[in-house]
Amino acid sequence: MENFSYAGFWKRLGAFLIDFCILAFAFIVVILLSCKIVNVSLMDLKKFRWVFNLMALIFNWLYYASMESSGCQATLGKMAWGLCVTDLDGKRLSFGRATGRYFGKILSGLIIFFGYFMISFTRQKQALHDMMAGTLVVNKGFGFLRVQPETRTQAP
Repeated sequence: MENFSYAGFWKRLGAFLIDFCILAFAFIVVILLSCKIVNVSLMDLKKFRWVFNLMALIFNWLYYASMESSGCQATLGKMAWGLCVTDLDGKRLSFGRATGRYFGKILSGLIIFFGYFMISFTRQKQALHDMMAGTLVVNKGFGFLRVQPETRTQAP
């Protein structure tokens, strides 16, 4: 575990902001298309708020869990920052573990986002949901690609 370069709070926040923008844009397109297909005006959306909240939850869950359990081991935002998500041994997450990590983020945000601020104070820079799921967010080149120290031989 000592060979990992753990991703800090600011890099992870930057990755989140990129993912947020991507997901918000995609979800707005989905909402507009859905309204057009079922012939509902944007003014009537308040009546269907719970449907859209449920759709947003499912949409976000599938995005995060599928991307973090894929061969990339990262969302688009994490890829942009050169990060990937691994288990504690540096291996790829299963979809189930990535799902647990995603829903653990709800607990991380419950008490004024304290679960996220834990990244700054833990040795492995883990948020509460990382601890719960047994995951790490590491700088790419570490984790599934372990860095080998350079060995130099001296000429006789």
